[in-house]
Amino acid sequence: MKNIVILGASGSIGTQTLDIVRQHPEELHCVGISVGRNISWLREILSRQSFAYVCVQRREDAIQLQEEFVDPAFVFGEEGLVFLSTLDEIDTVVNGLVGFTGLAPTLSAIKAKKDIALANKETLVVAGELITRAAKEYGVSIHPIDSEHSAIFQCLQGNRIEDVEKLWITASGGSFRDKSREELKHVTVDQALIHPNWSMGAKITIDSATMVNKAFEVIEAHWLLDLPYEKIEALIHPESVIHSMVEYVDGSIMAQLGTPDMRLPIQYALIASRRYPIENHKRLDLKEIAKLHFGGLCPIQYPLFYRIIDEAKRGGNRSTVVNAANEIAVAAFLEGKILFLDIEEIVASTLDSVPYHTLENLEDYIRCDRESREVANGKIGG
Repeated sequence: MKNIVILGASGSIGTQTLDIVRQHPEELHCVGISVGRNISWLREILSRQSFAYVCVQRREDAIQLQEEFVDPAFVFGEEGLVFLSTLDEIDTVVNGLVGFTGLAPTLSAIKAKKDIALANKETLVVAGELITRAAKEYGVSIHPIDSEHSAIFQCLQGNRIEDVEKLWITASGGSFRDKSREELKHVTVDQALIHPNWSMGAKITIDSATMVNKAFEVIEAHWLLDLPYEKIEALIHPESVIHSMVEYVDGSIMAQLGTPDMRLPIQYALIASRRYPIENHKRLDLKEIAKLHFGGLCPIQYPLFYRIIDEAKRGGNRSTVVNAANEIAVAAFLEGKILFLDIEEIVASTLDSVPYHTLENLEDYIRCDRESREVANGKIGG
């Protein structure tokens, strides 16, 4: 039995993780969850499922809920996330949070010697050096939940990382893969949120459309596997059937295929010792697919992807700045304050405005994130 907590339980990754837990009561037990401000969802799930601990964002919600429910125990805020992540009785923290918020609880969990099932890619984008160094120091494993990185880990089974020639990370192309730059000037939020293949949260769907998400996945792969950026390449694959590939020095390429269903990488991250069927999982029919297509990422179509990778190679604070500016810009787009193409302008301009410097500890990363958000907000006028 593996005892887990789920950070971001009411989001797409969190709800699918709860489904996997429900399917494997002999393997998995969820001790606690965090839900942010999604109190209506929380009340509904507490009517049919019990947890020892629940974290909400606001203190007033925690007080009100504790009056309504004898169990579970309610905690709140950033301290509540850290509390959940360091519980003595848990083995693994599933981090399904969105954005910079996921960094502090991940680092706290590592220092408490908890394994990490990571969907919050920003943790490694923002502070990959800090996180991977801590994981080595405390003997902690990081199991990726992203479908692309799960695919890579599956393709690496039985092989040596030293024999890897290249990682191929596939990308659907996002909501606007068939639109020209001219057409992108006037796209709406509603159009951007219609992903052709995957059902995801709003932030990651927009990041998929700008290809920021794919740049972040390249950075994540770099830190997870300690491979140079030159050995990691993104590839447009509209069907989203091949989730990633590993090319070896002998020319062999191994790929992991499957239908778009995040429950598969979630289950693999939590129960890698064996394979289980997944309820209502649509099987891949190769005869039905017939053809698969691939292409490179056009620098004109996706300029921000290449800028982010170039900045990541510089190290220091560059990826931290990128993430902060992108979070501010995407939020502004979703709120109707800026146009879609303004996202890349705000990120690039923030990078140009924030000088390069090194970061050593969590406090440095928090300070850099805060300062970068202030600069990005200034670009918007907020």
